[in-house]
Amino acid sequence: MRSFFKLPPNDTATRSSGITSTNLSNTKKMNAREQNLQERTQPTIAGEVRVSSSPFFSFFNADNMEIMKQYPDKYFDLAIVDPPYGLGDRLTSGGSSSKYIKQQTENVKKWDIIPTKDYWNELFRISKNQIVWGGNYFADYLGSFRCFIYWDKTIHGNSYSDGELAWTSFDKPSKYYRKNIATITSEGRIHPTQKGIGLYDFCIDNFCNAGDKILDTHLGSGSIALAIDKANKLDNMNLEFVGIELDTEYFNAAVNRFRMAHAQSCLSF
Repeated sequence: MRSFFKLPPNDTATRSSGITSTNLSNTKKMNAREQNLQERTQPTIAGEVRVSSSPFFSFFNADNMEIMKQYPDKYFDLAIVDPPYGLGDRLTSGGSSSKYIKQQTENVKKWDIIPTKDYWNELFRISKNQIVWGGNYFADYLGSFRCFIYWDKTIHGNSYSDGELAWTSFDKPSKYYRKNIATITSEGRIHPTQKGIGLYDFCIDNFCNAGDKILDTHLGSGSIALAIDKANKLDNMNLEFVGIELDTEYFNAAVNRFRMAHAQSCLSF
């Protein structure tokens, strides 16, 4: 697992006047990335929120249908999405012991509605490939597939589910990811269906190429943005990201979480 805050292992520069050759090298890399990004043609969309010093990230507090329709066909290389599963009261029917989940149940009912066919049509129109968490709930829209991802939460019988399944559009062998769901609490839970940063690290490592444009139509906790930020800083992936979230409270929490993590990681370079 990559560390979010550590310096590259080849940092042997001596520190004089607070400046290192590694710092200068990384600054040059960041400037080159920003220049490359600015040269790319992107749609101009009202309501976009950008985080200072993060030109690779765009966030929208809006209806995802309104945002998606403004992008051209196949604009995104990959959509990694985690739409509402439509579980309602069944969200905790597996016996979740999380006080946070139980407290959020009533709020979840307000937005836990399975996306319509129009959503799926638009998602497939603007993205070349897709990873859909909870794919087993959307079988009517996704069809058959070869490659799935299974997340084993490891706490079997003591969670609202032992694991989760993601449908993918990739023609490659299926993937297995094992990580204790309790790690999400240690990362700071701000959303009832929050995925861990490590899960998105796994998706990036196995399904993304350098320079890809990535879309998340249900930003939620924003864990995906933190994983992409890591990949850009530590692996020079140059990934572009667009995240959309309708709920203002969740949106503000996710963007604030990203701002804090991004600022802290910058201090390590």
